[in-house]
Amino acid sequence: MPPPAVGVATIKAESLKLYDNLPGRVSAFRTAEIRPQVSGIILKRFFEEGASVNAGEKLYQIEPTLYEAELASAEAQLAVAEANAYSAHLRAERYKKLSKNSAVSEQELDDSEATAKQTEAQVKAAQAAVRSARINLSYTEITAPISGVIGRSTITEGALVSAQQSTALTIIRQLSPIYVDIQRPASSVLLMRNPALPREVTLSLEDGTSVEKTGELQFSDANVDPGTGTVNVRALFENADHLLLPGMFVRANVPSSLIENALLVPQQAVMRQAVGATTTYVVNSDNVVEVRGVEVTRAIGDKWLVKSGLKTDDRVVISGLQKIKPGVTVTPEETK
Repeated sequence: MPPPAVGVATIKAESLKLYDNLPGRVSAFRTAEIRPQVSGIILKRFFEEGASVNAGEKLYQIEPTLYEAELASAEAQLAVAEANAYSAHLRAERYKKLSKNSAVSEQELDDSEATAKQTEAQVKAAQAAVRSARINLSYTEITAPISGVIGRSTITEGALVSAQQSTALTIIRQLSPIYVDIQRPASSVLLMRNPALPREVTLSLEDGTSVEKTGELQFSDANVDPGTGTVNVRALFENADHLLLPGMFVRANVPSSLIENALLVPQQAVMRQAVGATTTYVVNSDNVVEVRGVEVTRAIGDKWLVKSGLKTDDRVVISGLQKIKPGVTVTPEETK
């Protein structure tokens, strides 16, 4: 009777990248809280809540009349200052010529030159006042500082707002790209500094749905949370479809280590005994079955990562197990 045929898989060493599945929170790439920089009545809101806005786009209009009047007043004060400076300059030049003939005293000449300099300073102060008034007038048009998705408005037309008030009028969040903040054990952070370790990160949502696009690790905090013993690691993802939203809970597969010459054994080849030990059947060079104790650490897909008990080129039995026992000669058939 011919020896029974069994399916075998040959153990090969390979370079293995390991990943940790860790919790994370989504956060916006940029966030801008919109607050007024001048006080006044809101005349109009220009955006639709929940819509996308571009940087520089007009969001609100504050009543500008008061600030237009302040600008006109500042420009008038500048005109007066320039006229005074012109007159003082002419007087100083005239006294300078007269002093050569001793028609005016040195004191009168000094006073005229000092007055000219004072009026020049007054012109600069008036110019600054005009710039300030013009800036305040421009602040009556509240514009978007960044591009993104704008939230709900906390005020309506007719509301009185104040400069630097604590309550934001609305919030803009840039959602593409977007950050995911991941809590990683501090003990594994040093492993991340291996330049051969990949930097890509994959995500799954709270309901288990996988996110198609991969992200890239950006940095890790230089601080360990003493309460949790974790370090915050940040990854960046493209998010053009706005699938990921700030505050969302996700699970992230983050590179943890790189193992050279790792040995993987198919899970169906490993048997767990009643006492808890794990074994596998190995076909030796004479095609005789041996039982081998094996220690495995973690599942990698449909295989186990071997810690001890097997070596490169060992042939483990993965099918036909019911036909064999230790010491039996078999016909091994390599299975991919």
